[in-house]
Amino acid sequence: MNVQTKPAENAAAIVAALGARARAAAAALRNATTDSKNKALAEGARLIRAESAAILAANALDIAAAKKSGMNEAMQDRLLLNAARIEGMAAALDDIRTLPDPVGEAIARWDRPNGLHFTRVRVPIGVIGVIYEARPNVTADAGALCLKSGNVVVLRGGSDSFHSSHCIVDLLRRALASAGLPEDCIQLVPSTDRALVGELLKAMDWLDLIVPRGGRSLIDRVTVESRVPVLRHYEGLCHVYVDRDANVDMARDIVANAKMRRVSVCGSAETLLIDRAALDTHFKPIADRLFDLGCEIRGDADVQKRDKRVQPATEQDWRTEYLAPIISVATVDGVDGAVRHIAAYGSQHTDSIVTDNEATAERFLHEVDSAIVMHNASTQFADGGEFGLGAEIGISTNRMHARGPVGLVELTTYKNVVRGKGTLRP
Repeated sequence: MNVQTKPAENAAAIVAALGARARAAAAALRNATTDSKNKALAEGARLIRAESAAILAANALDIAAAKKSGMNEAMQDRLLLNAARIEGMAAALDDIRTLPDPVGEAIARWDRPNGLHFTRVRVPIGVIGVIYEARPNVTADAGALCLKSGNVVVLRGGSDSFHSSHCIVDLLRRALASAGLPEDCIQLVPSTDRALVGELLKAMDWLDLIVPRGGRSLIDRVTVESRVPVLRHYEGLCHVYVDRDANVDMARDIVANAKMRRVSVCGSAETLLIDRAALDTHFKPIADRLFDLGCEIRGDADVQKRDKRVQPATEQDWRTEYLAPIISVATVDGVDGAVRHIAAYGSQHTDSIVTDNEATAERFLHEVDSAIVMHNASTQFADGGEFGLGAEIGISTNRMHARGPVGLVELTTYKNVVRGKGTLRP
């Protein structure tokens, strides 16, 4: 692919050309066999492993530019590739290859008294645009998921990951060609010019769905400007609620993992809610572990009284996705207070309760209206791979079509097949 980092001379023409190639490729991919798609995925995984040095060299260019621009450490962590993360990309392609192909699956059948037989069958959505920031592994995950689900994908990665994404897409396109599929099943917008994003958002004549994945400013722009349907991956303002009936050691370990395992992912816990009845028994062990791990704690007045190391929390802290080793801590009055706090400040992404009281847990799971709700588990499990989906194209916080990790099934729609016997409507 011919790519450039300078401003595009004719953004509309570039996007129109992407669309023409995407539609042509979609016609072929829609009818591709599972074997041919799996062959492309297997070759893609092989190439990612074989060309890891090239991927790392491209990523080094992105990291150098990020450091020069003053990018913060959390965002650099999202951008960074290493041997383990490259292997993770390849393994995700292998996992997706082994999953059942959803295309053609009959999801419902019924008959009518007039003799008509109805079948509802899964089909690809068509052409999907994915707009994302920083994380180059999204390039491989989105490409692989769209391919297996029969969708052509047009990727617009962030300028920060431009060289990494370009290298990965080139490998995936080589894999497509080796399997006899059109290379244009996976395309990368060939410029970092933001004008092309605006053109993509207007491409109703060939683009069927836009999936934005990034910070709030990106999501808000796409939501406001897009004329194409949007599947939103909103910010991960995730909560862990520690109940009065929580096991102290379990609560300490879950909070530490939820916050500090990897602070730059959307499933990282940003707010700890602690039952007022558990404040004197549970907070200190949790705080000690967090401080030992290098986490800053910002708390309300009751929390600050229990530990002088805690910084004062402001109203804005309850609304902040830090993506950094910082956590806000609020005291709440039982599960009712936790539910109210999450409803007021959460992003409906992922929220977890720690408790040994099954009745309390069920209330939380029922009343918290988030895409993912958990009991006695770290919010860092908010990941398509951990759900057994192979990978994810994002964590949807939408209310229509898909919620939570978006995998193969969520990238399909359906059509209704009706069979008659010369049946006429009176």
